[in-house]
Amino acid sequence: MTELSHIFSNQGALAKTIDGFQPRSAQLKLAQSFLDAVEKQNLLIAEAGTGTGKTFAYLIPAIISGKKVIVSTGTKNLQEQLYHRDLPIVKKALKSTVKTALLKGRSNYLCLHRFRQHKAHPMLQDKQLLSDLKQIEKWANQTQSGDVGEVTKIAEDSQAIPMVTSTLDNCLGRECPDYEDCYLVKARKKAADADLVVINHHLYFADMAVKDTGFGEIVPDSEVVVFDEAHQIPDIACEYFGERLSTRQLVELGKDIETVYRTELKDVKQLGKASEKLITAARQFRLVFPQTPEKGNWREKGQSEICQQELQTLEQTIEFTYQVLKTHIGRSKEADHCFERIFEAKSKIDRLTQWQLSDVSLWYETTPRHISLNLTPLSIADKFSSLRNDKKQSWLMTSATLSVDGKFEHFTELLGLVDYQSLELESPFDYPKQSMLCIPRYMPEPNDRNVLNVLIETACELIQASKGRCFFLFTSYRMMNMVAARLKKRIDNPIFVQGEVPKRKLLDLYLAEQDPVLLATGSFWEGVDVRGDALQCVIIDKLPFASPDDPLIQARIENCKRKGQDAFAKIQIPQAVITLKQGAGRLIRDVQDKGVLVICDPRLISRPYGEIFVQSLPNMQRTRDLKKACAFLLNGNKTVNKESE
Repeated sequence: MTELSHIFSNQGALAKTIDGFQPRSAQLKLAQSFLDAVEKQNLLIAEAGTGTGKTFAYLIPAIISGKKVIVSTGTKNLQEQLYHRDLPIVKKALKSTVKTALLKGRSNYLCLHRFRQHKAHPMLQDKQLLSDLKQIEKWANQTQSGDVGEVTKIAEDSQAIPMVTSTLDNCLGRECPDYEDCYLVKARKKAADADLVVINHHLYFADMAVKDTGFGEIVPDSEVVVFDEAHQIPDIACEYFGERLSTRQLVELGKDIETVYRTELKDVKQLGKASEKLITAARQFRLVFPQTPEKGNWREKGQSEICQQELQTLEQTIEFTYQVLKTHIGRSKEADHCFERIFEAKSKIDRLTQWQLSDVSLWYETTPRHISLNLTPLSIADKFSSLRNDKKQSWLMTSATLSVDGKFEHFTELLGLVDYQSLELESPFDYPKQSMLCIPRYMPEPNDRNVLNVLIETACELIQASKGRCFFLFTSYRMMNMVAARLKKRIDNPIFVQGEVPKRKLLDLYLAEQDPVLLATGSFWEGVDVRGDALQCVIIDKLPFASPDDPLIQARIENCKRKGQDAFAKIQIPQAVITLKQGAGRLIRDVQDKGVLVICDPRLISRPYGEIFVQSLPNMQRTRDLKKACAFLLNGNKTVNKESE
C-alpha cells in the first residue's frame, strides 16, 4: 500500500484523527493525481464534486511533498477556514511540523505610521468615525498579528479602516519610519519562512500585477501552487491585468496631502488648496452618476455632455495637484510619495479616456460614495499562459464547478492553457436517493408580466411543504426585493433578506430559527455550507445568465461577434452553467441530506440549450410536477446537523 493509500484508508492517519472518517475513492484519486503533478511539475485541472473532500486531497500531498507551497482560495473567509480549521486537522493527522502562514493583502493590516498620523491629527467631526478609531486604538495596544479583521466591534466597511491601513498607493515601503515594526512586513517574513502559505486569489493576482512593475510584491515564490475555487480565476485575473482608478483613491490622496501640509510643509499653502480641490473634484465627479450602485459603459458615459465637464475639471485638478507637488520634490518623503501617487493617477486617467482603444472594455462601477473607472482586457489568455510558462511550478486548479457539459474548454481557453492534465470526479453523494430536481410546469417566461405572481405561489407551496428551511436564490436584487415584500405578507416564517445585515450574521440568524426562509443573490450562490435539517429546499428564480447590460459582458460579446463566433454559445451559456451548478450545490452537503432543487425557468425545457444545463447538474430524481416535489419534502425529514462555512 502506498503512503497516500494508507493515509486515506479506514485505518490510516485521517481515520485515527477524524471521528466517522470514511475512505472515498475520488478523494484518494485526486490526492494521487496531484502528487504526480507535483513530482512532474505539471498542471492538473480537477473538477471535484461536492463531498469529494478536495481540501484534504490537496493539503496532504502538498505537505508530504516537502516543497514550498502556496494555497490560494476564493475569499478571505475561505482562507481563514482553511488555515484555522482544515490545516490543523491535517497537521495533527500527519504529525507534521511544517511551518504554515496566513497572508492577506496589505489593506488588511494595521499601518502604524498612518495610525499615528490620524491619532495625532484627527481633524474629525464624525462621532461614529471617532468611536471606531477608539476601538481600533484599544485593539492596537494588544494585537500580535495587526490583522484588522480582529476588530469585531466596528463595521466591515467602517471609514476608519482605510485611515489606519495602507494600500500600494500610500505605503512608504522601506522609507517608512515604522518599517521594522510593520505588521505587513512581519507577515511577509513569516510567509517567506513558511513551508505552506494560505492566500486568496485577489492577493495572488494583485501581486502578479505588481511584480510586472518590479516592486512591492508580497507573495513569496514557491514550487507548488494550489488554486481552490478556481472557477473564479478568469474574472479576478482580468481585473488585475487591467487598469483602475477610483474617487476613493483620489479622496484618500487628498487627505494625505492635507496631512503633509499640516505637519511637514506648513509653509506651502498651495498644498492645502490642492488637497481641497482634489477631494471636491472627486466627490463632484461621483455626483454625475446615479445614486444607486450600478455598472455601466464608461466609453459611452465618459463622452457624454453631462460627464465631460466634470471629467475635464477632475483632469485639470489632478494636473494642478501634480504641478504643486512637483515643485516641492525632495523636501519630504511623504510629499514625494504623494507626488508618485498623483503621477500614477494622471497616467491612469489618460489611459482610461483613450476611447478608441480596442480589445478592452472601458466600464465604471459606483458605490454609494465612490466610483471606479476600469479598463479590462477582453482576453488574458496570452498574459496568463506566459505567466504559467514562466513559472517552473506544479499547479493544481480545482473546484466543484469547472466543466460545462463534461468539458473543460471554456475554462482553459479563457486562461490560454494548453498543456495540462484534467480530472473529473463525481460527488460521492447518492443524488437519486437524496434529492429531486423540479422544473415546474406552467411557469411563465422570465420576462412575462405574470412571473412574479407565479413565483410567489410556487414559493408558498414549497415553503409550507419544507416547513421553511429554504434558500430562495435570485439573479437580481430587484426581483429578490419584490418577492421579499410579497412573501412577508403571505407567510409567517422568519424571512431573512440579503443586505439587511452582513452575510455572516444573516446566516447565523437563519440557523438560529426552526423554519426560516432566506432570500439572497450573488454571494449566497457559492461558499455557503448549510448541512442537515437546516436546509431542505433551494429555489432558483431563473437561469443565471449575466446581465447583457454588464459592460464587460457586452464588450466580450461584441468581440466574439467580430470574430464570427456564436457569443451566446461561447460566453453566456458556459458562464451561466457554472453559476447554476454553484447555486444547485447549496442543497446537498452531506451523505445524510435530503432536499429539493426547484428551478423556475421553463427555458430548461423549451430551449435546445436547456439540455446543457440539465446535464451539468447532479443526477437527481427529476419531475415537472410541483406536487411531487412537495411530497418529497414532506416525506424527507433530515437528521438535524447544522454547520456553516
